[in-house]
Amino acid sequence: MAPAVALPVLLALLALVALVAPGLGAAPGCDHPAHRWCRSRDAAVACQVESSCPSLPRPAAAPVELSLYYESLCPACREFLVLKLFPTWLLLPEEMLNITLVPYGNAQERNVSGKLDFQCQHGPEECLGNMMEACLMHEAKNFSTYFPVIFCLESGSSVTKNLEACLQIYAPEVDSGRISACVQGDTGVALMHHNAQLTEALDPPHQYVPWITINGKHTDELQAQAEASLLALVCHLYQGEKPEACGGSKAPRIPPGCRR
Repeated sequence: MAPAVALPVLLALLALVALVAPGLGAAPGCDHPAHRWCRSRDAAVACQVESSCPSLPRPAAAPVELSLYYESLCPACREFLVLKLFPTWLLLPEEMLNITLVPYGNAQERNVSGKLDFQCQHGPEECLGNMMEACLMHEAKNFSTYFPVIFCLESGSSVTKNLEACLQIYAPEVDSGRISACVQGDTGVALMHHNAQLTEALDPPHQYVPWITINGKHTDELQAQAEASLLALVCHLYQGEKPEACGGSKAPRIPPGCRR
C-alpha cells in the first residue's frame, strides 16, 4: 500500500498543477486558488476535491427524533425514563438527540356537561401527575430545564408531592405557583387535551406504554432496541460524527409496559 500523502504536500501539488496546467488543475466552475480548495466545504465542492480534504468539518447531521408516550405512574414508563432516557440524554450532545415527552398514555378523555374530564389507568393521582408534568413543560419552555425536574419526579417516592423539592434542586428559576395555576385552570386541561390528540393520532395506535417512536416511526423492533440499549440505538441511527459515548451499551431489558 502506498504511503498516505500529507495534506500540505497534497495542497502544494494541487497548487503546482493549477499554475502549470490550469485546465487540468481545477474543475469547471472552480474559481478558487488551489491553496484555498480545502479551506471551506463550498470551495472543496466547487473544485471537486472533497475526498482530498480530510480536515473539512462534516456537515451538520439531523438529530435522532425520539418521542415518548407515557403515564406518570406507570412503573415501566418511570423505569425507562429514569434508567434509559435520562442517562442517554446526559451522555450525548444536544444536537444528537431531540426528545418529545407526551404524558397521557392509556388515559381516556370525556366530555362531561361541556367540560373535559380525564380518567387515568392508575387513578386520579396519575392524572394529576400527567398534568403537572405537562404544565411544567409549558412553563419552563426549555427542555434542558424541565427534563431534569421530570427525572426527579419520576425517580422519587411521589410524582405529585415532590414538585417543590425537585424545582429547588434542578430549576429554582421556575415558579411553582405558575405550575399550580396551570394545573388548576383551563391551561392544564388544554394541555392534556392536546396530549390526548397526539396520543390518539399515533399510527399504528399505541398498545401499551411506554410507547416509543423514533424519527416518527414505531415498530416492535425499534421499541425492543430502545428498551434494550437506547444509547446504542441512537448512536447507530445518528448520521453525524459520533461522540466518545457511542462505544456500545448493554443493559437489562425494561419490564413489559402497562397495556391498555
